[in-house]
This record gives sequence, C-alpha cells and structure tokens, in this order.
Amino acid sequence: MELIRSPDRFRDALELARAGRQVVGFVPTLGDLHEGHARLIRTAREECGVVAVSVFVNPLQFESAADLAAYPRRLERDQAMASSIGADVVFAPAEEDMFSGGRPEVTVDPGPLGDRFEGDARPGHFRGVLTVVAKLFGLAAPCRAYFGEKDAQQLRLVRAMVGDLSLPVAVVACPTVRKVDGLAVSSRNARLSSEERRAASVLFEALSTAAALVRRGEGRADVLKAEMARRIGAESLARLDYVAVVDDRTWEEPAILDGPARALVAARFGQTRLIDNLLLPWADGSTVHNSGDS
Repeated sequence: MELIRSPDRFRDALELARAGRQVVGFVPTLGDLHEGHARLIRTAREECGVVAVSVFVNPLQFESAADLAAYPRRLERDQAMASSIGADVVFAPAEEDMFSGGRPEVTVDPGPLGDRFEGDARPGHFRGVLTVVAKLFGLAAPCRAYFGEKDAQQLRLVRAMVGDLSLPVAVVACPTVRKVDGLAVSSRNARLSSEERRAASVLFEALSTAAALVRRGEGRADVLKAEMARRIGAESLARLDYVAVVDDRTWEEPAILDGPARALVAARFGQTRLIDNLLLPWADGSTVHNSGDS
C-alpha cells in the first residue's frame, strides 16, 4: 500500500490506474478509522480494481478551532488498518497542500437543506464538507465514492452536488454499522463515559419504535416524532436536540407518509452529540392510517 501526501501525485496515481482499465473506488474520511470506515473500504475492495482512502481532517467543517484541534490524528494506525482491509492508496495531505493559496474563496453552497437539521445545529458545516469533498472528487474522479448511511443528510447533499454539478462520480451508500445494542459506530462514541455509552442505545430504540409503528400502519409523522421524542426524553442522560421524519427522496417533512421516509434523531450525552437515522419500512401500495386506528 502506498501513502501519498501530494495532491498532484494522488491524481496521477489514480489516472495511471484508470489507464490500466481499473475502476477506482474512493473512500473519503477524516481519519480515526473505525468499523464503519472498514465496511466502506471492504465494499470498495469487492467492487473496484484500485481502492483509495483519503485521510484529511477538514478544517472547513469544524465549528471551532478547539474542536478541530481535538480531533484525533492517528495516521499510522489508520494507514495500517486501511492496508489490512485492502486499500491500495492512502492519501493524507497536509492542510497547506490542500489549500495552497489559503482557505478557499470559492465554496460549494449546499442549498436550503444545508441549513436544516444538522446544518441548523452546525452552521456552515455542510458548506465546508461539500467544498472539500468536491476538491477531493476533482483529484480522484472518475471514480466510485463510498459513504455511510449514518450521515444521511451529508450523503443526500453529496448526491445532490454530484448530480447538479455533473461530476463523474458514482456515489455508493453503505449501511450503518451498529453495535449489538444498536448504537451506530462513530468516532464520537469514544468520548462517552460507560454510563453515557449505555444510555446512547436509546437513539436506536427510538428509531426502531418509529419503524414498528409504521409496520402497524401508523403514517402520521407527528405521532412518530412524538414517540421518538418520548423514548429519548425518558433517558435521564440524554438531552434531545431534534427528531424528524423526512421523505427519503426530497428530504421534505411530510405530514402523512406517502412513500419511503427516514427517521432522524440527534441528542447529547454529556458533552458528546450523537446523530442517527433509520429508513422506515415501506412497500409500494402500503396503506397507512391517519386517524389513530392502528
């Protein structure tokens, strides 16, 4: 496996691979790799001839200098993990290499969705994410790019950017990796105390409750949101940020489910903020109740 620091060299390496008729699989990360990243890399390995993983702590997506400074940098560990799973290239540029002229003047506007949910909680976050992802795609594409469904809003915005800007990238979504109790794997989980870690499983419990209600025919979004909020609120260590139910295609919030929908939750456990989501069960021709007769 090759470690590359230079953006130009990274681009050249992938162009050489494509010249050899190999499909490039690309996994962009902030580093501090975990089982969720491992699934992305393994999936790329199964589907592509060459697998590249970027490790770049993107300063544009952090809300404060303190948060940016606190993010773990474990390149040797990340490099060893990526290599053991099957990555061919790890691209780990320094900030001055990615932004040779200083922070970019031109950035990617995420549109209205970028100001809702996570965008409301973290102003400017998605502009920072999309700007760097677009820059990475400029180096890696044409390629297949792998993202986890845990960050569903980010995934939706990346797909929109690729479509709207006609980028030569096929975005591939991989299912969320979960612990036995349902907690989504995340770098942030390491910040939880043992008590907070136990309490955090309430997020998946709340999402699962919403899914169970839909299976029984409940289609009123307010009912689903109220039940999720109730379940999270019953956990004394959880401080609810938001719950939502969105159309999985448009990300608008329907009053009544009339197609595939996704439940979203965000809450704090101590100083750690966690998010999660779940695609709610739906089949063409499904019938939902809107009058409480479940």
